[in-house]
Amino acid sequence: MTSILGISAFYHDSAAAIIVDGKILAAAQEERFTRKKHDSNYPYNAVEFVLKFAKLKLSDVDHIIFFEKPFLKFERLLETYVAFAPRGFKQFAKSMPIWLKEKLFQKNLLFKLLKEHDKEFKDEKKIYFSEHHLSHAASAFFPSPFNEAIILTADGVGEWATTTVAIGKGKELSIKKEIHFPHSLGLLYSTFTYFAGFKVNSGEYKLMGLAPYGEAKYVDLIKDNLIDIKKDGSFKLSLEFFDYATGLKMTSNKFNTLFNQKPRDSKKEGLTQFHMDLAASIQKVTEEVIIKMAISLKKEFNIKNLCLAGGVALNCVANGKILEKKIFDNIWVQPAAGDAGGSIGAALSLWHLELKKDRVVSNNDMKGSYLGPSYSQDEIETDLKKLNAKFNILQEHEIIEKTVECLKNGDAVGWFQGRMEFGPRALGSRSILGDPRSPTMQKNLNLKVKYRESFRPFAPSVLREDVNQWFKINVDSPYMLLVAEILDNKKIEMTKQEKNLFGIDKLNIKRSDIPAVTHVDYSARIQTVHQETNPKYYSLIKKFKEKTNCPILINTSFNVRGEPIVNTVEDAFNCFMGTELDKLVIGNCFLEKKDQNLNLKKDYKNKFELD
Repeated sequence: MTSILGISAFYHDSAAAIIVDGKILAAAQEERFTRKKHDSNYPYNAVEFVLKFAKLKLSDVDHIIFFEKPFLKFERLLETYVAFAPRGFKQFAKSMPIWLKEKLFQKNLLFKLLKEHDKEFKDEKKIYFSEHHLSHAASAFFPSPFNEAIILTADGVGEWATTTVAIGKGKELSIKKEIHFPHSLGLLYSTFTYFAGFKVNSGEYKLMGLAPYGEAKYVDLIKDNLIDIKKDGSFKLSLEFFDYATGLKMTSNKFNTLFNQKPRDSKKEGLTQFHMDLAASIQKVTEEVIIKMAISLKKEFNIKNLCLAGGVALNCVANGKILEKKIFDNIWVQPAAGDAGGSIGAALSLWHLELKKDRVVSNNDMKGSYLGPSYSQDEIETDLKKLNAKFNILQEHEIIEKTVECLKNGDAVGWFQGRMEFGPRALGSRSILGDPRSPTMQKNLNLKVKYRESFRPFAPSVLREDVNQWFKINVDSPYMLLVAEILDNKKIEMTKQEKNLFGIDKLNIKRSDIPAVTHVDYSARIQTVHQETNPKYYSLIKKFKEKTNCPILINTSFNVRGEPIVNTVEDAFNCFMGTELDKLVIGNCFLEKKDQNLNLKKDYKNKFELD
């Protein structure tokens, strides 16, 4: 038996994963334990969890691998500061002491931190380092259901690479092309995230959600000034418009002058049509780059499968466009596409590329991404009693029946079952559920439960066998990483008057038979639900279909804005008592808000910072 611990840390979304004999057993992000969104610290709790799950002490683990190479990253920082001197001195002076003290000697630092798990751990030779984009590529290809694929990874920046193309075949994987820092599609998108007043490295999906409210009227301005896109999708940025290489912010004054605006201060200024048009424009440019790359790569390598990873792969709208244009026969996206997934990729790259172990191609290596902690019925009951919660214990079929009745009646339900998801999406284990047919549910969930912007769309969870009866898509999309349009026969066309409404006013227009999950452009971010990976959630949706003829539920993550997805029974109960959720279902325990002691109510509205 060979065990490998993979670790991703010190940038954002720290995580740990463990594989045994090439099989992924467990993986989790540190933020879920510390309750600090995108926690970048050493993932002590995540490591503890994966070791416990695998029933291993650290000293029993055969290999430990970190997801990137600190020396290469240091080299990039140093060369960037030298290349831009003296402009970058402020940033240089801020980061150098940290690098010289800690990050450059990361092996020593890791060794010290690892010893905290197990004093018996004494063998420094067990520690390896992967390369950032190799970790991303391995996380995309090795768990995929393909024997051969092109792998495209794109994010802000790893060590030097910001975009890479690799080819995977069997147990082999090799990187063929790279685009290097400071030319980065991820950082370009993040610059617009920052400019629109959202938080970099977490607000990018807001920009994507805002895009359909706007018109892409700045596309030419962006392409004429900010990015030179070649025919094959490779690109160069005009660096004088950006400040991420040398300063402590994203845009330079030249960028602000180009758009005749300063970055939005989200505390003082609301969103305007300008921000919606800006979001639509950068989304369109991003899609153009990715689609050109996809077309060119298909032509060059003539391989029918595409795997995606890196933060840009979380742009599910662009992923949906690749699928819609039928550039590749099949697409597979790593569900933890950001840096967290690097922990899995690093471990798998060591197993296949260094240890030369064969690969068995399977359709379910990621186990539906349900790789985190779970709680037994006894543990759930014990924890709820400690919290003074009032609950009823029901049989599984009663839980399903009762939850469906509540959903039909318009209740918002917290659903906490089985193993927690790995990656940024709740997939029916730590979810808030609602009835997609309700015209008011999207707004209510956003404002009363999530405490976030009303424009944010919700995803439909749909039975896999019914997906093509409702949406223009007929492929597996278990990780909510593909966007597709709703079928024409389910749409309600907007009147001329409605089409002329200002951006967010369009939100309240009923656009389909399932308005709560239909975005303003008639699209939806699809999650197909499969009986093999999540039988209880599948049964719930199936029962809802029996009662309503609709095989779909609204699925949003179980948290309020700015809070990591709930992990423990206590997290779930606190979120339930801090929001206007009506019901909470944990295991076979059923909780109603009206039965709870009102003294246990929490103030969640201002507890977490806006992301």
